[in-house]
Amino acid sequence: MSTTSSATTSSATTSSATTSSATTTSASTVRPLTTRDAEGLIDAAVRAAEGLGVRGSVTVLDAGGHLLGFRRDDAAVLISGETSTRKAYTALQLDTPTADLVELVRPDGLFHTLPTALDRPLLFLAGGVPLHRDGRLIGAIGFGGGAPEQDHRIVTAAIAEADLA
Repeated sequence: MSTTSSATTSSATTSSATTSSATTTSASTVRPLTTRDAEGLIDAAVRAAEGLGVRGSVTVLDAGGHLLGFRRDDAAVLISGETSTRKAYTALQLDTPTADLVELVRPDGLFHTLPTALDRPLLFLAGGVPLHRDGRLIGAIGFGGGAPEQDHRIVTAAIAEADLA
């Protein structure tokens, strides 16, 4: 009888450990940013830009910095595509809204050499914001085409509408 009891206890312990491990694994898994998420963010950014009368471009990157979505308004200046992408990339790499970084890269700022320190150019103008889900970085969005403050308002409105704040 003690053999059966010991086997049952051992089985229950193994089952409990497996369940605990599965719970930990699934609890730590965060759904990545999808193309559907990117499309929703882009549509929301376009609506926000139209509301402000701004013509520009919007870029959505995944957590690895890869392009998930992009749209340029027909009337946007061509450089807005580059600025929206660089703003998103900068926000992603530093996990900080670009609006919060502007002061740090001024000549007397803490990171004044950072804009030229990397192979891929960063852009320290407002309009790029990292995206998080369950506290984890899953990507970034950038908008270019308006004044920096407008670009920042556009991406924050898009994030709020897409419920990725």
